[in-house]
Amino acid sequence: MGGAITKCGSPRAAVPESKLEASVIEAMRRREAQGCTIKSFNSIILKFPKIDESLRKCKAAFEDFDEDGNGVIDPEELKHCFLKLEIGFPDEEINDLFKACDINEVKGIKFNEFIVLLCLVYLLKDDPTAKHAKSWKGMLNLEATFETLVDAFVFLDKNKDGYVSKNEMVDAINETTSGERSSGRIAMKRFEEMDWDKNGMVNFKEFLFAFTHWVGIEDDADEDEAENSD
Repeated sequence: MGGAITKCGSPRAAVPESKLEASVIEAMRRREAQGCTIKSFNSIILKFPKIDESLRKCKAAFEDFDEDGNGVIDPEELKHCFLKLEIGFPDEEINDLFKACDINEVKGIKFNEFIVLLCLVYLLKDDPTAKHAKSWKGMLNLEATFETLVDAFVFLDKNKDGYVSKNEMVDAINETTSGERSSGRIAMKRFEEMDWDKNGMVNFKEFLFAFTHWVGIEDDADEDEAENSD
């Protein structure tokens, strides 16, 4: 996911591993230049129920886009989804988004992956360097929720480089739980849940996947799979 670790265990300057990741990092940096309204990590936690409720409302749309009813959205179904939602992204970028969010490489996007994909689209929609015009007309009324998720990442990324480090996560937790012995352990646990590739740096996509888990979206998806396999 980009980034390198020095011998002492601290992250060096992160290097995006793909064109899409580079675009996401640049889009996040532009957004970070605007600042954020979130003042503490606890305020993010308090938003979990509302975010969870908002994201679950698009489950019916996900099932509609899953045209063959197999529980995942394949590449062709995703292109149809973009057409139905009037999202003006070129096929190359849609394919890149699919590959980035198909984390299990099963050639299909599950519900939690679909949410992450749409949020990445939301962040990328205002890219001034895009060769193709990008529109955002039918995004299932999730704009406010996605803006909250972007705002949360901006709050965590103290140095505004497009990545969240361990130290930044500790600082964010300590701002809320200063003086509590457990604050460091809480921060490290949250960071480990985000840092999927264990490189010491968390990008926005990793943050989004962790966030869907925190609010319970991923757990529901796993339960659905277990029921379907019985």
